[in-house]
Amino acid sequence: MNNSNWLKELVEAAYIGAVVFIAIQLAVVNFRVEGSSMRPTLLPGHYLMVNKLVYFPVDTERLGMIIPFWQPDEPGRVYLGRSPRLGDVVVFDYPEDPQRQFVKRIVGQPGQRVQINGGQVIVDGVRLDEPYLRGMSTSDMHPVRLNESEYFVMGDNRSGSQDSRHWGPLPADHIIGKVWAIYWPRSAWGFPQ
Repeated sequence: MNNSNWLKELVEAAYIGAVVFIAIQLAVVNFRVEGSSMRPTLLPGHYLMVNKLVYFPVDTERLGMIIPFWQPDEPGRVYLGRSPRLGDVVVFDYPEDPQRQFVKRIVGQPGQRVQINGGQVIVDGVRLDEPYLRGMSTSDMHPVRLNESEYFVMGDNRSGSQDSRHWGPLPADHIIGKVWAIYWPRSAWGFPQ
């Protein structure tokens, strides 16, 4: 192999590596759990991989202006993957200080009515099944109706979590992504539910 072929292959490999690195950086963010609000699902010191693309919003009206001969059926915003759902563990910018990020579980979606009675989360009049909880709190909260761009989030450690019960509904545009996996420490590796 002559020097020019070797150099060409090295440049091609570096280019492919850079493209893959950028794609991963756009799709995934790392997050370190610092508090105990998500015990027992997530513990302090756990490192998480967060999927940013699953909730990535796409403006179909703007996309229709870019792609010739295509008009969306319903102009608006859709998600690249899907919208956040009940039970998803998400990382988000804290509404009272967007420089900080928190991790919590979604227990209420846009348009739903959420209340807490004796520690039980009730969504639209139906008790939420929460098999991930260990122990219960006895807190109560008056009903809250979420608007079309709000979510209600809570930590799995209900007695040790500052969440939507304290600072209100989470705006949809504050959500960074869905927790995909715990990657460190190796003993905790897995996919939180």
